[in-house]
Amino acid sequence: MKKTFSILSIFILLVFSNLSLNSCGSTEDTVSCFPDTPISVTLNLNLPAYNALNQVGGWIYVDEQQSGTRGLIIVRASDTNFKIYDRNAPHICPENNTTLEVKDNISVICPRDNATWILLTGQPTAVSSVPPKTYPYNYDPASKVLAVYY
Repeated sequence: MKKTFSILSIFILLVFSNLSLNSCGSTEDTVSCFPDTPISVTLNLNLPAYNALNQVGGWIYVDEQQSGTRGLIIVRASDTNFKIYDRNAPHICPENNTTLEVKDNISVICPRDNATWILLTGQPTAVSSVPPKTYPYNYDPASKVLAVYY
């Protein structure tokens, strides 16, 4: 009886452990093959290259050193808030045609399967139920310096 109970307990534990490793625990999760690279970008919004980020709805691509494996999409979501999206599609493993792009200044799309998200919020609208991966940031409105890190 004890041996059967122990084997059954171990089996149940293994099943639940495997489920928790293979499932997404929140809407911020990405596929397991999503690249994990350090992010460290500092932008001075006083510079002309970043002028689009001085108004709500403005966005830019950032493809400089330490901006991930495919770069970032940075969006001015409100007067005080930004959205920093990774350009790797969050719902499928990286391939040649899975780099996220901004379309019509209102949405983010994945060219491979036409998954779409709302640019200002990251909310999924088609194909994927997972939002783009976002990164934390610090913004100093006095100096207009935006620092993105991960």
